Amino acid sequence: MLTILFDGIAYGMLLFVLACGLAVTLGLMNFVNLAHGSFAMAGGYITVVVVNRLGVPFFAALPIAFVVTALIGAVFERTLYVHVYSKSHLEQVLFTIGLVFMSVAAVDFVMGSQQVFVQVPSILQGQIDLFGIGIGRYRLLIIIICGLLTVALQLILTRTRFGSRLRAAVDDPRVARGLGINVNSVFASTFAVGSGLAGLGGALGAEILGLDPIFPLKYMIYFLIVVTVGGTSSITGPFLASLLLGVADVAGKYYFPKLGAFVIYTIMIIVLIWRPQGLFARSQAR
Repeated sequence: MLTILFDGIAYGMLLFVLACGLAVTLGLMNFVNLAHGSFAMAGGYITVVVVNRLGVPFFAALPIAFVVTALIGAVFERTLYVHVYSKSHLEQVLFTIGLVFMSVAAVDFVMGSQQVFVQVPSILQGQIDLFGIGIGRYRLLIIIICGLLTVALQLILTRTRFGSRLRAAVDDPRVARGLGINVNSVFASTFAVGSGLAGLGGALGAEILGLDPIFPLKYMIYFLIVVTVGGTSSITGPFLASLLLGVADVAGKYYFPKLGAFVIYTIMIIVLIWRPQGLFARSQAR
């Protein structure tokens, strides 16, 4: 049971890193980016190429995946996304889902349709036994990295001038511009960082989840569940929701393998019926 709990926490941490960029763009920028999984897939394939083919050490490939994916996100934000910020959510959904299918077709053409995994160093393979608990070394690394990223992201959004400017730019862009805030630069930086975090999540998840061209479609619903269940008013909500859903998904598939992902969808439905605004979101005054 404790081993399942540990694996569930590691999986939940990975889900959060994959989905936190979407939590930022949807919750803070009010933009529905269903192509978020495509950036995660890009980070995963970048890691596979530089590690498996170019021989770059795995730990050096992680920041490479973050930086390259963030640059890709910045280019896409300035050339494509900036034109649909003011559109309705339906138009944003149609636009970004189109980008998803384009990325799927492009990756299938360039990389092939077979599933690939990243080669992790031997020090991260296997597991260690701690008080009778089987702890996978790679999953322990995921927990450490994701935990540090969560703390850093929360501090940046709540304790720094950039976080204040971002909230001001979202609440009232016109007033923010009047106060001297470069709204376009703030949005571009936020989108680039969110894309980079997705790429880092894809790099870390390549060994556990595997990579194939339909990766964005397979895990799109998981990203949306994390943001929906956790709420979009903060980063803490999606983080706690990721842990809850990660443990529930791993335990459900272990104890009830025939039900598959039925457990996680059941939790989502119950939460949305009980608290439509999200489990950890603040209730709005009527």
